[in-house]
Amino acid sequence: MDQNRTNGYQETIQKGISAVRLFRSGESKGNGGRDAQIARLKEELARADAIVVGAGAGLSTAAGLTYSGERFARYFGDFAARFGIQDIYSGGFYPFPDAETRWAWWARHIYYNRYIDAPRPIYRKLLELVRDKDYFVITTNVDHQFQRAGFDKTRLFFTQGDYGLFQSVNPLTRKTYDNEDWVMRAMEAQGFVKDADGVFQIPPSGAAMRIPTALIPKCPDDGADVTMNLRADDSFVEDEGWHRASAAYADFLQRHKTARTLYLEIGVGANTPVIIKYPFWAMTAEQPKAIYACLNYNEAFCPRQIEKQSICIEGDAGAVLERLK
Repeated sequence: MDQNRTNGYQETIQKGISAVRLFRSGESKGNGGRDAQIARLKEELARADAIVVGAGAGLSTAAGLTYSGERFARYFGDFAARFGIQDIYSGGFYPFPDAETRWAWWARHIYYNRYIDAPRPIYRKLLELVRDKDYFVITTNVDHQFQRAGFDKTRLFFTQGDYGLFQSVNPLTRKTYDNEDWVMRAMEAQGFVKDADGVFQIPPSGAAMRIPTALIPKCPDDGADVTMNLRADDSFVEDEGWHRASAAYADFLQRHKTARTLYLEIGVGANTPVIIKYPFWAMTAEQPKAIYACLNYNEAFCPRQIEKQSICIEGDAGAVLERLK
C-alpha cells in the first residue's frame, strides 16, 4: 500500500469537523418553493462542470431496499417469529445461539441487500442525470447498488465497507475477501430456490434457519473466523481498493475546487453527517462557484451562511429524480 497516497476520507472528515463550528446562525430550507427549487437543481445539473454525489441510506430506502415491513416479513419472517427480531438492521446485532444460525441469517442479510437489484430503478435514474458529467460518488451505503446500476467503479468511494466482502477476525490480516460464491451456496443450503428472474425465494415448505457446520466461512489465508467488512470500530479493514478510492476522491475534490461544482447530497441522515453533509457544507462555503443541493425525505436544510448557494428539496428522492430527468 502506498503510504504517500492521499487519504480523502480523513481529509474530508477533518474539513467537516473544523468547519461545522462556523455554522452557528441557524438553518434554512433554501429559497423558493419546491417547484422552484427543483427547477433550479435541473439548471445547476446542466451548468455544473463537476458533480459530487453524496449518498446515504435514504437513497437505498427510496429505491425500495427497506429493512422492515413487507420485505422483511417475506424473507426473514421465520427469524422474526423465533427470535423476535423486528427488522434487518437489528438482526445484524442479534446474539444467535450458534454460528450455523448466525451465518444463515447473514447469508440472507447479504443476499437481499447486495446481490439483487433494488426494486425501484432510482440509481439508474441518477446515473442518467450525471453520466455525461465529470462526477464522483461518495457513499456510506454498503449495498453495491451504484455499481449494479452501471456507475463507473473508479468514480465510487464506499467509505463504510461492502456487504460483498468478508475480513478475517485476525487483526494482522489486513485484507478483504469476496463472498459471492459463499452467499449463493449458503442460500441454497437453506433451501432457497431461484424464480424466473433468477432471484432466490423461500420455497412453499419454508427455508432452513441454519447452514451446515462445514459451510461456516473461514479466512482463506489464515483459517480464522471471518466477519463482515463493515465499519463498526477500528477493526474495520481499509484494504487496497478502499485506499485507492479514498485517494481518487481527494484528487477529484482538489482538481475541481475552483470549478462550478454541484455537491448533490441524497438521503444523508444525522447518523454520519461528518462524512458527507458537513464537508459538503464546508466546501460550498469555501468555493464561490459551488452549489449545495440536499434531497431528503423530511430533513432537507442547509446553514444560513450558504443559503444563497443551496437547494433544499424534501420528499421522495425517486420522484424528484424523475422530474429532473
